Amino acid sequence: MMRWLIFIIIYIIADLYAFQAFRTVTKNNWILGLYWLISLLVIGNFVYNYYGFNRSDGFSHRHAFAFGFFIALLVPKMIVLVAMLGEDIFRIPQAIYRYFTEGSSAEGNYFASRRQFISKIALGVAAIPFASIIYGIYKGKYNFKVLKYTLTFDDLPDAFDGYKVTQVSDIHSGSFDDVNKVDYAINLINEQESDMILFTGDMVNNKAEELKPYLGIFGKLNAKDGLYSVLGNHDYGDYVSWDSEAAKHQNLEDLKAHQKEIGFDLLLNESRFIERDGQRLALVGVENWGTGGFKKAGDLKKATKDVHANDFKILMSHDPTHWEKKVKDDEYHYHLTLSGHTHGMQFGIEIPGWFKWSPAKWRYKYWAGMYNEMGQYLNVNRGFGYLAFPGRVGIWPEITVIELKKGTATA
Repeated sequence: MMRWLIFIIIYIIADLYAFQAFRTVTKNNWILGLYWLISLLVIGNFVYNYYGFNRSDGFSHRHAFAFGFFIALLVPKMIVLVAMLGEDIFRIPQAIYRYFTEGSSAEGNYFASRRQFISKIALGVAAIPFASIIYGIYKGKYNFKVLKYTLTFDDLPDAFDGYKVTQVSDIHSGSFDDVNKVDYAINLINEQESDMILFTGDMVNNKAEELKPYLGIFGKLNAKDGLYSVLGNHDYGDYVSWDSEAAKHQNLEDLKAHQKEIGFDLLLNESRFIERDGQRLALVGVENWGTGGFKKAGDLKKATKDVHANDFKILMSHDPTHWEKKVKDDEYHYHLTLSGHTHGMQFGIEIPGWFKWSPAKWRYKYWAGMYNEMGQYLNVNRGFGYLAFPGRVGIWPEITVIELKKGTATA
């Protein structure tokens, strides 16, 4: 209760400052009234959906949109709050100085004009994240991007020179609200005509039933060397309440069955070999392993019991902290590891080839894109779907296409 009280007080303060900024740029009572109506509806809907909310009870679309619209208003208001509060703090000593040097009338005219100027600047700046978040909710979450990489290895078997892999991660099928957009993305994956398609975990938010409306759509996926997958932390059903352990176990078995129905070969600490012209490529898949309280079911030793040290290896491991803590320093050399999990926090700024930032970097050392250390590559896919916040801002849903080339290893 105390946390909610503190939260509401902070929100009210931000609201009052934002309203003051609005009032300095318009005197239209309809606009000012509309401001309070929208603000009250959004905060009321948020409190209604989240007061007493328990994550283990499940996260619905109404929870997602209540959260999304709340963020869409809160972020701009906090920007206005910082600007206006900062202006208040600095004008106190200035007001005292001007009062004694220029008189009260000069003070009033000066500060009224300055207040209006600061208000316009603050509202203009705040409009950028507001528009971006609204776009992210309605369009950004389905703004699929195909990112292509060419990686060169001197020990790649000759038969696999030019081999193409498509990686998809973090589908979170329970979050989708537009079947046609998902269908478009599946067609986009197939258009890449890769040799195999690899899915690196989190097919659902919590329950296998989330996947049922999309079985036919995902069933269209095809690649000549097959479809392979691993489990992510959400696939185990650990974040919702179950009537019994048997029910939770059955949910996981149902998810495995659904993946098989789609055509995925689910690797549970296992390996497969792709063979061409008497040469082979080792595909290794581990269960989820992650730091920070996440499940550690991944077992590299078990997964590679049939793999030789000199095999060319592609590893699927959902959480990039596994690569950071275990994989890259393992006695085996894993040429390419494919992960997801972070979603790039679904929010950030990216200018391809120039700049990349997201709050995700404060939690994960490897949070999006391709990394290379000790001659081993890690790709952290930004995710196909979304979770909690019903949108994406600057960090778009990703389909990764990686071409393997034979030659001098790139630095």
